[in-house]
Amino acid sequence: MTALPILSSPAPRRRLAAGLAVALGLAVSPLVFGPPSSARAETKPVPATPLRSAAPPKRTAAPRTPVPPTTGKPPAPVTHAVPAAKPQQKPDIAFGAYQRGYFLTAFHEATKRVEEANDPRAMTLLGELYANGLGIPQDDEKAAEWYRLAAGRGDRDAMFALAMFRLGGRAGAKDPSEAAKLLAAAAKLGHASAAYDLGLFYMEGQIFPQDIGRAAELFRQSAAGGSPEAQYALAILYKEGRGVQQDLGEAAKLLGQAALAGIVDAQVEYGIALFNGTGTAKNEAEAAAWFRRAAMRGSPIAQNRLARLLSVGRGVAADPVQAIKWHLVASAGGAADPYMDEFAGKQTPEVRAAAEKAAKGWLDVIRQSRS
Repeated sequence: MTALPILSSPAPRRRLAAGLAVALGLAVSPLVFGPPSSARAETKPVPATPLRSAAPPKRTAAPRTPVPPTTGKPPAPVTHAVPAAKPQQKPDIAFGAYQRGYFLTAFHEATKRVEEANDPRAMTLLGELYANGLGIPQDDEKAAEWYRLAAGRGDRDAMFALAMFRLGGRAGAKDPSEAAKLLAAAAKLGHASAAYDLGLFYMEGQIFPQDIGRAAELFRQSAAGGSPEAQYALAILYKEGRGVQQDLGEAAKLLGQAALAGIVDAQVEYGIALFNGTGTAKNEAEAAAWFRRAAMRGSPIAQNRLARLLSVGRGVAADPVQAIKWHLVASAGGAADPYMDEFAGKQTPEVRAAAEKAAKGWLDVIRQSRS
């Protein structure tokens, strides 16, 4: 089987939102190429881009490398306070109208419920409508007031939304300490995203003394509540043995969950785990599939790993045109690779020209984003 040398030069680094990379000192795992045996020869690890995770108050970030339109979008992290509809005898007309985009109807129905029953869930919905200007003019002051009223009546979604306001400086000055208190209250009531964000505070060690063990507890709570960001963060802690006992099997399981939910960096890490058989059964074909998914989402690291696999036919059929194409795209995104430079230089002019043509659409988008 063809062995592939490991890239030794560092890839571009990027700060993880909310200080998680700073707190952990994380980097994407090296992809170990070599004979598929338990006694694989030791190879030199690849310093690579730190992992990314969402963080308050801006919980989502575009991929670093712009890409042409692709099918499907990652599930967006929770950034708003609209509660999930609860089973009840009567249909929730206000929330149903909101879900269907009938925002003015949602506003009138929520107002009616507040007037008739002081319903905190309806108050939260009114806050959401004002916060985003849905059906009514945007008004952060009114949104914050409705969130405060609902939070005071124990609504965890309102607590979370108000925390986001405090972090973002909406309807008042930024107040991270107050935001942390609100997140703690919401997390105590089972709000998954609040638990995740609170865990990031403990990772940073700014508002609270740094406590990675406590962060791990909060990530575990959030992960159990379905947060893919928390699943990813907890996976990294298990992989590194930070705040928890190292458990590569648990790390791989959580990476798989986060990867399925659309976390791009988790897809890269899961692909690496599959390729190397770290904490999970070795499966080069499945690893290649995950690298391709992350590559299509704009990850330069995934694009580079995919290029390497295509160059030697590991997990996929060897294809020098596609290998060089992904190498060109990855390099434009910051993931340079001397090995792939050398590989490309050994190909015929026809192969290189075909690869350049295949990469053109991606490269045009990258250039336009920088102009």
